[in-house]
Amino acid sequence: MFKVLTLNQISVNGLERLPRDEYEVASEIGHPDAVLLRSHVLSENDIVPSINAIARAGAGVNNVPVSHCTEIGVPVFNTPGANANAVKELVLVALLLGSRGILPGVSFVKSLEGESDGGAMSKLLEKEKKKFKGTEIKGKTLGVVGLGAIGSMVAEMGLTLGMDVIGYDPAISVDAAWRLPSEVKKMENLPTLLSKADFISLHLPMLEATKHLINKESLSNVKNHACLLNFAREKIVEISAVTDSLDAGQLRSYITDFPTPELAGREDVILMPHLGASTAEAEDNCAVMAVDQLKDFLENGNIKNSVNFPAIHMERSGGKRIAISNKNVPKILGSILSVLADENINVIDMINKSRDEIAYSLIDLEGTLTETVAEKIQQIDGVINVRAV
Repeated sequence: MFKVLTLNQISVNGLERLPRDEYEVASEIGHPDAVLLRSHVLSENDIVPSINAIARAGAGVNNVPVSHCTEIGVPVFNTPGANANAVKELVLVALLLGSRGILPGVSFVKSLEGESDGGAMSKLLEKEKKKFKGTEIKGKTLGVVGLGAIGSMVAEMGLTLGMDVIGYDPAISVDAAWRLPSEVKKMENLPTLLSKADFISLHLPMLEATKHLINKESLSNVKNHACLLNFAREKIVEISAVTDSLDAGQLRSYITDFPTPELAGREDVILMPHLGASTAEAEDNCAVMAVDQLKDFLENGNIKNSVNFPAIHMERSGGKRIAISNKNVPKILGSILSVLADENINVIDMINKSRDEIAYSLIDLEGTLTETVAEKIQQIDGVINVRAV
């Protein structure tokens, strides 16, 4: 029986995919085989030796010590695209809020509470509504920075709304390129996109290379009175650079899902309380994807949507399967196969892939695998862990 530790409330629709006769799932459990979480911050000390995998029901994994997990041979899974539609719809809201005086107008009407004269209220509204005049987004230029699962959906939405859409992504994948509508004009670099866009929507992962990508230097290229939207990650944007740009009147407004004290109370900033994936549908989608990936790994050793291990899949061909994590250095795979050959264990099928400093193998064996053989493989220099699947 597999033991799965849940560190946040996970959608029942996801947890129901773990058969109760094969899985024990609880928020407190001894010697878990895997961890399933959302926003809970996991420390290195939380990852006990029994843990074979960690699944995050969401895209970001900044709450998981990924480098440490790689060192100890623990794959970390995420769920890219599972909450994409929820984020896309919130970006739509942001575009509308950023183009019209909707929130100030609503606040003004609320301030009239207690006014009993309908005629007087009507005259006052007619007089004051010009203060909340905005513009339409049709015909405006939407610049999408990051064209992955969410960014491509935002780009397509912009086209549907009648916007001119331009995009920039220095690391766009083949799959993402296929998803992207041909009407999206590709920009060669970020400064060019910033100089052309009326609305700039960020959809990048938080990496060292993307930290403070929007900074004083990059904002010097921004089109006057542009609106910046950040529904990706807080640290992609350097807050001091944004406030300076707003103060100078270059940026017209900043709309983000990541409030900070420096931004609170500004009339040219709209702050949302991290609502990007806060829909019942997104939580279901993330949970289902995370559970399915975790289940396939625990039962078959297959890896999909891991942020630190290579993607790998092999159909079962009978016999016993072993999953081996090792440092990505020469001769280790040969040493593993030599141990099996010395023990007269026949290999039915195998697959080996690597990613950066880690390599991972699935090997289907004829017959049985004894603990002695597994220990011999584990003792090979560079092997991190060996798991019978």
